[in-house]
Amino acid sequence: MSDIFTSSANGLARITLNRPAALHALNTHMCANMIQALLAWRDDASVNAVLLDHAEGTRGFCAGGDIRMIAESGAKDAKEASEFFFTEYRLNHLLFHYPKPVVALIDGVTMGGGVGISMPARFRIATENTTYAMPETGIGLFPDVGGGWYLPRKAGAIGMWLALTGARLKAADCLIAGVATHFMPTEILAAARAQIAGAAQTHDAGRALESGLDALSESAGRPKELTPENIERINRIFALSSVEEIFGALEADGSEWSKTQLATLQTKSPQAMKITFRQMREGAAKASFADEMVSEYRLASRVCARHDFQEGVRALIVDKDNKPVWNPATLEGVSDALLDELFAPLPSTDEWTPL
Repeated sequence: MSDIFTSSANGLARITLNRPAALHALNTHMCANMIQALLAWRDDASVNAVLLDHAEGTRGFCAGGDIRMIAESGAKDAKEASEFFFTEYRLNHLLFHYPKPVVALIDGVTMGGGVGISMPARFRIATENTTYAMPETGIGLFPDVGGGWYLPRKAGAIGMWLALTGARLKAADCLIAGVATHFMPTEILAAARAQIAGAAQTHDAGRALESGLDALSESAGRPKELTPENIERINRIFALSSVEEIFGALEADGSEWSKTQLATLQTKSPQAMKITFRQMREGAAKASFADEMVSEYRLASRVCARHDFQEGVRALIVDKDNKPVWNPATLEGVSDALLDELFAPLPSTDEWTPL
């Protein structure tokens, strides 16, 4: 059975993720096939819009990438892992610059690689099943697939908070954070699909989609994480100039919320947090999405072979003891020299390039 289904009819092209046992996590083959389909549709005058979704009746939109494969490859020569990142990032970049409107139906778990393919979409529909997160610091990685572009451009310091803590957002929070553009309960998704199909038959599909989806969109209720009080704390604390300062401010704040954030951060890889902080700051100043992907590929191709990623995958995904032993064990142990090494250019023949 294929990991993805593609189809095109009556103006609407569709990519359906179909790897339910892995919550539709992406592998290299899936990314390559999605690229092939998107390139074919890009110049096809009969295609007016694209829908990204997952097989109906299965959990999750897309839970990320093939982490086990990446870790196993990183433990050897990292060739297969680098090939995956290279292909996945080309897919992310293709979607970012896609000339036709894309609708992502993020009904369920949307993490890592799932964020990478949905965030470039013009329309992102969340449901009551949606759970968004970029939880990479918990496995010694960093929020890639364009995280260094999208997250620093969120309001205030919300992006830095999401990147460091890996916080999980439900639908109402997704709307506030700009992760989702619309909310629809699953009971009206059939109507939404019909509206999308109808809009795709028009020459101005983008405008038809916007008006139709706006009409169907409902209130997602009250936020759980991004309340006004929490946003104030996030903007005050997570805008500070280092991870160490953020830790200190959380300790000084003393609120239950701050204690919870601090406890969460204390479980993360110090190396990954330091990488992520620098990635967010540098990403905010990048001139183009492609520039960000070049930087993320340098990081990904190196970090996947390092101890903390190998240990994080072991502790959280393989053995599931949830007791990673990080090295360096403290923020102070992560030197600027190490970060410079991880962020440095690759040999010119190894650098990431867009399609």
